[in-house]
Amino acid sequence: MDLKISGKRALVCASSRGLGLGCAEALAEAGCTLIMNARSAGPLEEAAETIRAAHGVEVITVAADIVDPEGRARVLEAAGQVDILVTNAGGPPPGYWIDWDRDDFIDALDGSMLTPIALMQALIPGMMERGWGRVVNITSRSVKAPLLPLGLSNSARAGLTGFVAGTARQIANKGVTINNLLPGVHDTARIVQMDDLVMERDGISRDEARKIRAAGIPAGRYGDPAEFGRMCAFLCSDHAGYIVAQNIVLDGGETFATI
Repeated sequence: MDLKISGKRALVCASSRGLGLGCAEALAEAGCTLIMNARSAGPLEEAAETIRAAHGVEVITVAADIVDPEGRARVLEAAGQVDILVTNAGGPPPGYWIDWDRDDFIDALDGSMLTPIALMQALIPGMMERGWGRVVNITSRSVKAPLLPLGLSNSARAGLTGFVAGTARQIANKGVTINNLLPGVHDTARIVQMDDLVMERDGISRDEARKIRAAGIPAGRYGDPAEFGRMCAFLCSDHAGYIVAQNIVLDGGETFATI
């Protein structure tokens, strides 16, 4: 399918690896010019060069912490007038509710709610003026069904979801859509770290830890960042203009919910 976004300019945050990289690759495959961001310059440039070689598109890299106001300003300056925004950042650490204080919640809000909002506030007005734009926020399946050890993430991402629910409906008539992608367990470095914790805790191999987790997923496997990226690219396509303020779960059926 031709997504009809060849030549569009796309900013993809935290895109040197994992789900962000999957989204960047899919948008490059569709012919988009990319602005890729991550904190570490080496892995970021390596990922960008792979995409340039595979798809022949222009890729601009900005090594900066997107949560830091100065870093975010540098990313936005390099990005210029973008047509597509994909927000993404590492989630808050797990823990137990009684152990968190106000600073922990402020950090979680900065990373998982306020930073995506700041990016949208900076870039959506230009999209509205030009009459076309797409925003996809990578959030978490926890906004559909809270994950007990991830209370900081549950709280901050729920706040972002509420912001999107109202804002997306105010701007849809300008040709700009905002939607959220809610990942479950995908084969990324973050999930490998979590599997390693289970491996160490239970004295089992990594393969055994993965099998145990995969057994709880109706699809029977981990998600592939590439398939996640293709869903992101579709939401950014010209065909998705009637999809507004939706929370789309990609978790292999692990979240038990009817809506």
